[in-house]
Amino acid sequence: MERAVFFDLDGTLTDSGEGILNCAELTLRHFSLPVPDRAALRVFVGPPLRDTFLRFGVPAERMEEAIAVYRSRYNTVGKFENFPYPGIEEALGRLKAAGFTLYVATSKPEALSIEILTHFGLAPYFGLICGGTPDGSRDEKAQVIAYLRGQIPASQAVMVGDTAFDVLGAAAHGIPTVGVSWGYGAVQAMKDAGAAAIAATPEELTDLLLSEKLWKEPCGR
Repeated sequence: MERAVFFDLDGTLTDSGEGILNCAELTLRHFSLPVPDRAALRVFVGPPLRDTFLRFGVPAERMEEAIAVYRSRYNTVGKFENFPYPGIEEALGRLKAAGFTLYVATSKPEALSIEILTHFGLAPYFGLICGGTPDGSRDEKAQVIAYLRGQIPASQAVMVGDTAFDVLGAAAHGIPTVGVSWGYGAVQAMKDAGAAAIAATPEELTDLLLSEKLWKEPCGR
């Protein structure tokens, strides 16, 4: 049975914060809503946009308008206000060389995720890049993981992500998560959600995944 690693995208593989926060600010101003400081806006990185916009006061009945305003900038400019974290490509290379099969499971729309990873030269490392749908019908992490698992061979799997949403979404499928501390989520929140381990650097993440500790018991499907 293959060993698979499911990677989150935003806050895990690439630092997409600048583009996401710029577009979130634009959208809140469009609705004449208060725009908090950047530290408060960091929660936009990772979770489904619809959920986060609700938290900041966008009316549910105008949510599609909010998404359209956000994407009007993100799909043209914001997506490239972004860069891979230092050491990530080297980590992916080590894992591939060790025989792991790598996949992406992100709430970001799938076509956009493929474009971004292709732009940064990371797409070839992944057997499949799975993301959300523009209409929001598949944007929760557990939904994306279910979609991914339905397309790949049975495998032992570990999730890698930077938020409690990654931990909980993977746990819904019996998959452990290694949280990464360089992203946008809170380390304590990931621990509270049940993260199996926390990695402080891509090198430490690779060492954890190459160790047998996470793979002693069958996990996932």
